[in-house]
Amino acid sequence: MSEVRNTDTPILPFDPLDMQNYRVEKLKKADKKGFERWMEMFGGPLAIISFLLIYFWADISFLNDINIESLKGDGLKRFNEVGAESFSRINYAMLAIFVASIILWITESVPSYLTSLLVIIAMVLTGVTSEKVAYAQLGHPVMWLNILSFVLASMLVTTRVAKRFALWFVNKFGKNAVGIFFSFIVINLVLSVFISATTAKATILLPIFMVIAAIYGATSEHKNNFGRNIVLQNLFQINISASGFITGSGANLLAGSLIAGAMGWTMFGYQDWFVAAFPLCIILIIIGWFVGTKLIFPMTPDEQKPQIEGGMERLKQEYIALGNMTINEYKSIAIFLVVLALWATDKQHGISQTAVAFMGAVVALLPGIGVVKWNDVDIPWHLMLFSAGAYTLGAGLEATDLPASLVDALFTHLGISDSTPFWVLYLGLTFIMLFSAILFQSKTMRALIFVPMAIGIAQKFNYPVLSLAFPVALLIEHVYVLPFNSKPSALLYTTNHYSMSDSFKFGFTMMVISWIMIIIWGETVLKYLGYTSDAVFF
Repeated sequence: MSEVRNTDTPILPFDPLDMQNYRVEKLKKADKKGFERWMEMFGGPLAIISFLLIYFWADISFLNDINIESLKGDGLKRFNEVGAESFSRINYAMLAIFVASIILWITESVPSYLTSLLVIIAMVLTGVTSEKVAYAQLGHPVMWLNILSFVLASMLVTTRVAKRFALWFVNKFGKNAVGIFFSFIVINLVLSVFISATTAKATILLPIFMVIAAIYGATSEHKNNFGRNIVLQNLFQINISASGFITGSGANLLAGSLIAGAMGWTMFGYQDWFVAAFPLCIILIIIGWFVGTKLIFPMTPDEQKPQIEGGMERLKQEYIALGNMTINEYKSIAIFLVVLALWATDKQHGISQTAVAFMGAVVALLPGIGVVKWNDVDIPWHLMLFSAGAYTLGAGLEATDLPASLVDALFTHLGISDSTPFWVLYLGLTFIMLFSAILFQSKTMRALIFVPMAIGIAQKFNYPVLSLAFPVALLIEHVYVLPFNSKPSALLYTTNHYSMSDSFKFGFTMMVISWIMIIIWGETVLKYLGYTSDAVFF
C-alpha cells in the first residue's frame, strides 16, 4: 500500500515588509466596468460610422476654400497634380481618419498599437500620403530617440543601478516622514532624465514606497494619510517630473517634433525645453507636496512615525543585499552622465539628442565593453507602433494643413475676429489642454490634438508658434486625477491606498494650481526666455 503524502503547501502569513509582495504582477488588475466597459463595446462601431459619415457624406464647405499658399509637402504636390476637388477629398479623408482614430484611442476598443496600424494603412489607401511617407515614420529621428532611450533605461534597470540609487537615497535621507517625501522627489527627477516610460518608473518605485507605507502603518486594509500621500505624491511626481525633460516621455518628444516642424527646425532642443520646463516642474512638485501633506491629507503626529519596529532596517537590508557595486554599474553611471552632459549642452556642440542616444546605446551594447545584452533590453514595441501611428497622423495633418483649416473655419463660424487678444487665446488653449486630461486616456493623443491646434491658432492670428504651442506642450504630463487618466494612475490605484475621491480632490486641486502657474509662467519666465515675448498678455 503506497504511502499517502500531504502535498498541501502551508500558507505563510503576509509579510508587509517583503518587497516581493508588491511586484506589479501580484497586484490585482482592475477590470473595466460601467462607463469604461460601454465605451470599449461601442467604440469600434462608432469609429467606423464616424469615418464613413465624414469621408462619404460630410459637407464641410470651408474645405472648398483652401488657402493654396498655406499648403506644403504632399498637400501642395497633390493639389498641383489633381486639382482642388481631389485635394478636398484628401482633407475629408484626413479628417475622417483623425476622428476615427481618436475615438478608438479614447475607448480602447482595440489595442492602441492596432489603431496606429489602421491609421497608417488608411492614410495610404485613401491617398492622404504616400506609402514612403507613411511607412517612414517608424524611422523618424524621434522614434529612434524613443527606442534608444529604452535601451539606456534597460541599462539602468538590468544593472540594478536604478533600484540601488532609490534604496540608497531613501536609506540615506529618509530619516523621517518629511525626508522620505523629499527623497522620492529627487529619485523621480533623476529617473525621469533617462526613463521616458512613466509606467516603468512606477514599476521600479512601487515596491519601495509600498514597504515604506507599511512601515508607517498604512496597508490596503488600514488606510491612513501617510499611505494616501506616499502613493499620490509619487503618482504626481512620476508624471510631473517627466514634464521637465523633452525626453521625459514619448508625448513630449511628439510635441517637440510637431513644434519643430512648424518652426522649420530639425528637432526641438533638449536645452531649450529644459531651461523653460524644469524650474516649473520643480515648483509644481513642491506645491504638490505642500498641498497634499499639509492641506488635503494632513498627517497626525502618529502617522509621521514608523509603526513597525525595525521597519527601516528592512529597507537597509534590502539595499545591503544588492552587494557591492559591480563594474557594470559603474559603467552604467558613466554612460548615464556622459549622455546627460551631451544632451544638456546640445546647443553648444550641435549633436542632436538622437545621435547622442545612439552613441550611448552603442557603447552600452558593445560586447566586452558594454553593460547590457540585447536580450535584456526591454523595448515595448507596442508603444513604438502606437507612436509610429501618431507620427504618421501628424505627418498627414501637416501635409493637408488640416488643423489650420479647421481653426480658420471654426473661428470664422463663431465670429471670432483676427483682433482677438493674445491672453484670451492663451487662457483658452491652456485651460482646454490641461483639463482635457480628466477625460482622455492618452498623453500622446492629447499632444496630437492640442499642439497642432495651438500651432494653427498661432498662425491664424499671426502670433509666434512657440507663444501658444509650447505652453500647451508643457501641460502634457498632467494625467493624475482619475485612475483611467494614465497607466501609472491605473497601476497605483490598484494599491488600494486611496479612493477615487481622494485622487480627484488632490488631482483637481493641482490642476487648478497648475493652470494658474502656466499663466504666471507665460507672463514671466516664458516671456523672459523669448517664447512669449512678441505676444501681449494684457
